[in-house]
Amino acid sequence: MTKIFGHRGAAGSFPENTMPSFLAAIDVGADGIELDVHLSQDGIPVVIHDETVDRTTNGKGFVKDLNYSQLHSLDACYRFPAQSGKAFIPSLEEVLIWSSPGDFIVNIELKNDLIHYEQLEERVIELVYRHSMPSRVILSSFNHHSLRKCHSISNEIETAALFSERLFEPWNYAKTLSASAIHPIHYAVDETSIQLSQENGVKVRPFTVNDEKKMKSLFKAECAGFFTDYPERAAAIKK
Repeated sequence: MTKIFGHRGAAGSFPENTMPSFLAAIDVGADGIELDVHLSQDGIPVVIHDETVDRTTNGKGFVKDLNYSQLHSLDACYRFPAQSGKAFIPSLEEVLIWSSPGDFIVNIELKNDLIHYEQLEERVIELVYRHSMPSRVILSSFNHHSLRKCHSISNEIETAALFSERLFEPWNYAKTLSASAIHPIHYAVDETSIQLSQENGVKVRPFTVNDEKKMKSLFKAECAGFFTDYPERAAAIKK
């Protein structure tokens, strides 16, 4: 059964990577959420997409140069002024505390392809275990060295390789990383590559799928899942 992942929550309708966005995604029927993690100046895994806070908050500066208290005090309402005062940068732990009683999947994207965060993998994995969620978490990254490191720390937690171009036999490449899934940009895979990957034991979950026609084709192809800014649209089609 193809699983629907709310990309940065329900990012088409709520401020991305915030608790209101994650709550909305699960409320409308998503099977999981996707979020992005950087490290604060004081070494706390925080949930935000960009290397800086400039685009999505009322602050300025690099995430790595601000401590968690400073980051959490920023208003992250972004394009949704109605959410002002309700949407903030959460810590990964805050999201996992909320998630742990549920049954949905949490895809954690490690945002370490541009900035090297010392101990990011160790700190994220420690939190996953602290909240007893290794079977409900996927670790993904464009930094494939980081995925290998994650697998060496814990072979219980699923890892998935993100990429933005067509690969030759992507299922074989995934296996060189000890990854059990690939998360390609949606135009980098077709029905044949989805089928061949999954026949070879590698799950396929394209991103970011907002077109309803594309959603229908992925359900038809029985891909493992996909990421969308509009989980409510995908849930309606799935029904």
